[in-house]
Formats: sequence, C-alpha cells, structure tokens
Amino acid sequence: MKQVQRKSSKIDPGQAGFSLLEVLVALVVMSLGLLGLAALQATGLKNNYSAYTRSQAALYAYDMIDRLRADRQAALTGSYNLLLSAAAPSGSTLVDTERAGWLAQLAGLPGGDGSINVTTAGVVTIVVQWNDSRATAGSATASLQVVSQI
Repeated sequence: MKQVQRKSSKIDPGQAGFSLLEVLVALVVMSLGLLGLAALQATGLKNNYSAYTRSQAALYAYDMIDRLRADRQAALTGSYNLLLSAAAPSGSTLVDTERAGWLAQLAGLPGGDGSINVTTAGVVTIVVQWNDSRATAGSATASLQVVSQI
C-alpha cells in the first residue's frame, strides 16, 4: 500500500496577507473619497438650481419684451412701466392683464420681482430679481437686467 504524504500547511512567515490595520486605512481612504463625491454632488445640485432660476429670469424678461413689441404704442406712452415691489394691477385692460400675468410668472421664482421701464425713444429696461440664497448659502438677491429697443 502506498502512503500519501501530506504537505504541510504552514504559512510562509514572509507574507501572511492583509493586516487589520491595512484594511482600516483602506476603508478610511475610501470613505473620505466617497464623502468628497457626495459634497461635489451637493454643490453641483445647488449650482444647477441657480442656473435654472437665472435662465427662467431671462426667459421672463424676454417674454415681457415680446409683449411690449406686440403693443408698442401703449409701451411708448409708459403704460407698461412698473416699479420693483409694485402690486399686481387689478384692471381689465390689456396692459393691466399683461403686467399682472408677468408678475405672476415672476412669482414662480424664489422671491421673484421685476420692473419695467420704457422710454419714449423705445429703449426698454427690464430688471428681474430673485432670491438665490440656495446657491450662495446665505441671503443673496440675484438680479438680471435686459436692455432692448422696441
């Protein structure tokens, strides 16, 4: 009968695998990287929202300029002029309806407000303001001014 010799299962003393300390260091490095990625994602979301509100403000400003061009005669007389923080017009004329509709659009922005100034020469200045504190992590009023000719 032939005997089978067993090999010794002794571990080579030169390399015994990963130590617990190496595993913990790897976990710390990996968790710091993941925390950095999470912070980067949060900052990206804030900046994305800020860009969205700015593009909405530009859209509303150009929308009002188009409305002024459609009713140029009334615009040149100053009927559309509106100050910041003005109450929405309550009349039933076309001018009052247009201004009230525009202010209702601006109310969709956080703290949205706007002003309209049309000179007799046809130069229009539209100012749209909104609260951009989400992006700046504090109280900040952002403003967009568009000047055009009608």
